Amino acid sequence: MSTPALTLHGVGKRFGDVQALHDVDVTVESGTVHCILGENGAGKSTLCNLVFGGYPPDTGRIALGGKDFRPDSPAAAMAAGVAMVHQHFSLVTTMTVAENLLLTQHGLRLRRQDLTDRLDEIAQTYRLRVDLDQQVATMPVGARQKVEIVKALLRDPSLILLDEPTGVLDPAEIDALIDTCRAIAADGKAVVLVTHKLGEVARVADAATVLRRGTVAGGGRMSTTSIAQLLTAMVGRTAADLDPTVAATIGLDPADAVTHRVGAAPTSISGPDAAEPRSITTSKTSVPMGETGSTASALTRAPIVEHGAESVAPRVDNESGSAAAVLTVDRVTVHRADGSTALNDARLVVYPGEIVGIAGVEGNGQSELVAVLAGDTPVSGGTVTLADTDITTANPATRTGLGIGIVPEDRHRDAMVAEMTLAENLFLGRLGRFRRFGLLDKQAMGRAAKAELDRFDVRAAGPWVPMGSLSGGNQQKVVLARELSAANLRCLVAAQPTRGLDIGAVDFVLTQLRRAATAGCGVLVVSSEVPELLALCDRVFVAYRGALAGPVETSDPAAAQQISELMMGVAA
Repeated sequence: MSTPALTLHGVGKRFGDVQALHDVDVTVESGTVHCILGENGAGKSTLCNLVFGGYPPDTGRIALGGKDFRPDSPAAAMAAGVAMVHQHFSLVTTMTVAENLLLTQHGLRLRRQDLTDRLDEIAQTYRLRVDLDQQVATMPVGARQKVEIVKALLRDPSLILLDEPTGVLDPAEIDALIDTCRAIAADGKAVVLVTHKLGEVARVADAATVLRRGTVAGGGRMSTTSIAQLLTAMVGRTAADLDPTVAATIGLDPADAVTHRVGAAPTSISGPDAAEPRSITTSKTSVPMGETGSTASALTRAPIVEHGAESVAPRVDNESGSAAAVLTVDRVTVHRADGSTALNDARLVVYPGEIVGIAGVEGNGQSELVAVLAGDTPVSGGTVTLADTDITTANPATRTGLGIGIVPEDRHRDAMVAEMTLAENLFLGRLGRFRRFGLLDKQAMGRAAKAELDRFDVRAAGPWVPMGSLSGGNQQKVVLARELSAANLRCLVAAQPTRGLDIGAVDFVLTQLRRAATAGCGVLVVSSEVPELLALCDRVFVAYRGALAGPVETSDPAAAQQISELMMGVAA
């Protein structure tokens, strides 16, 4: 039997009062892709940082290639043959790709010709090619990540750690990344892939380990481990207990999530904590998504979704024309600072009680449209109307007062102040309600914040902890709580609302969007997750080269194919 590439035995790590990892055992074989799964805060990133020398374990033993391994820094880990691609990129955006790749720990000793020769080897072995002369700032997210992976491979590591690499990628980029992971493993290296998406695990993993609250909750070789087992180990529930849209969002056919691993024989769940798998009733028709080989399902949007003692009632779809539009975008055009066109004659309408989606590969104008709706970007032409009020030139505060809520795609940059407390973030722009005789009543503010945190299931030590101390899923819940708690909310615009979230947080976010629509709010969702949009929305527009094509009715069995063709620009 060959020596494992990486072994963790009894590993533990504590940060103050928080036990991040406890008695963790993981074995990663050479020539395999090993997925690490778990909800936000489960300890996945902590595990990767222990292996990469970010900090030492408090207990246990780590072995690399069968030898004791205790790196005291990332430089020591890299010297031993470990590479890591972090969730947040480390490239210098003002420099070219070549300049970034030349910035190794050896400084600038690597000559340009040597770099070119090495990149040719990487391209031939792993099918990864990069443009050395392109400035990083001008590159899309997927291309930047490719550079990060190439940078990691330059050292010819035996083990490469990928921390949440697919959270910001579109479907085609995810397909390319999966191909790269397979090629790296086929070359005899070990890949540790941290991901929330069980569909990706089914497609690429040779083995998986599930972390839950810092301990190993399940996993094993994928030839003998079902997706249902992994799902239950992650969240303590089966897919049948989640919002039916969740399966599509995490990249699974609901039936596969409950009954068997994709591409493998059904495997029953055993053990004292096993839950009896239950099927989800859907009206789906699986159809090809472009040329990637993935599929999407048009799921029934009517079933009641149970969440403990609560339930979400079926939403009655609005018939166009039966009510006044809550949001109208009419012939909106936006030009960038360099004079190029970001949006060209964009038009859409959202009615009360419906969920409308915008699909498309990033960079096709959807981000600019959200910025227009938020009041952050002026239009070059056209109008934006909220109910019967023209808000085209209104400032963000006025728009909020009129009833539009915005969940930006980059919550860290646009939706929160990390250094401020949860209470302060919850009531940004509404602190006046807590002023008494010119002073801020912090007790009243704390009570109100605590009530909102409880209502939105935000897991935090209290309303006065910094926003930046929370996991991504809990931060997103706070942002949603703020926007959905507006007294006169008429329209909610949510951009990439489930990006980077774990299954439990995805379930919560989608439930809140459904509830908003059920209450009569118009909801506009911008997402690169086409299966999510098909399962969640009534109609889907497609952003392509600054224009909005469609809409496509999601009840149409051919909706997935139509959206795919519009995204590729091959449909009218």
